Amino acid sequence: MTEPATPASIAVTARIQWADTDAAGHYHFTTAFRLFEMAEGELLAALDLLSATSGRLPRVHAAADFRRALHFRDLVTVHATVDRIGDASLTLRFEIRHDAEVCVEGHFVTVLLDRPGGDPSSWSAGQRDLLLHGGRLGR
Repeated sequence: MTEPATPASIAVTARIQWADTDAAGHYHFTTAFRLFEMAEGELLAALDLLSATSGRLPRVHAAADFRRALHFRDLVTVHATVDRIGDASLTLRFEIRHDAEVCVEGHFVTVLLDRPGGDPSSWSAGQRDLLLHGGRLGR
């Protein structure tokens, strides 16, 4: 019996940098979105979809819930997982963890365009298969 395929996902590590913090020493909320984008890029690269989608995946929605503050030099793990795929849309779910605790949860919704600045375009069957069944990927 084969195990069911799981959506593509990846975990990458990063360290909160000085420029990521505010005057109170806590990370700035925009840092979460930068880390989400870093994990998104790693996921697309691991699936060999980065060059095919570069400049063609604008965000149409972005959201985050902040559970715990992070500080300068904290080591975090950013998890990115394919959550849903529509005809042209892609929803990626993210978590940022420090010491195994979820600090931020969020998601992006993007739309695949036929060219940079172009019109929505359907995901190919091969791309859909990679995204929906790619499983856990290494960095």
